[in-house]
Amino acid sequence: MFLVDVLPGWRETTEKYHQETLRVCKAIARILAVALDLDADYFDTPEMLVKPIATLRLLHYEGKSDPSKGIYSCGAHTDYGMMTLLATDGVMGLQICRDESMKPQKWEYVPSIKGALMVNLGDMMERWSNGYFKSMLHRVLGNGQERFSIAFFVEPNHDCLVECLPTCKSESNPSKYPVIKCSTYLGQRYNKTHADLSIYEKQT
Repeated sequence: MFLVDVLPGWRETTEKYHQETLRVCKAIARILAVALDLDADYFDTPEMLVKPIATLRLLHYEGKSDPSKGIYSCGAHTDYGMMTLLATDGVMGLQICRDESMKPQKWEYVPSIKGALMVNLGDMMERWSNGYFKSMLHRVLGNGQERFSIAFFVEPNHDCLVECLPTCKSESNPSKYPVIKCSTYLGQRYNKTHADLSIYEKQT
């Protein structure tokens, strides 16, 4: 039995949500462009947001976390791409760390606002803006309740060159990050955050 048999209209509803959420992301990108003293349509190019990588992920968390034992619903990380929109069911769990260099790190819960989407800027936005916009370190802790959320990740096209925007650098504030192709950066992050299970295959 397929999901569409159990939930009639599931595909159409999900595709519509994907389309509308991408539209919202593009509207936010125009605000970000203006904030960086760029033309509002700066990100409206094929290699950026005309043909982006846009991924919808349905998430389900359960169980209870214990940071002292390294048990999390989702470990600490930053998002790879340009931005993420998050819809939640209101159950607390998402935490952010405003200063990851602080020892010990200070974590705070993000309150859920009914009917609102959370917006998180990712690594590529930080690189584009030369650190003006920060990619926030975050994690999820379980409290024993089930928790559902919908994450929508937007990244530029694989062929996009991610480099410091012209309005975000100067002689006194040079680019902090080297130019990198989107596909290369994503590959580096995936390799860094995913375990290489082949080492165990060699041992057996």
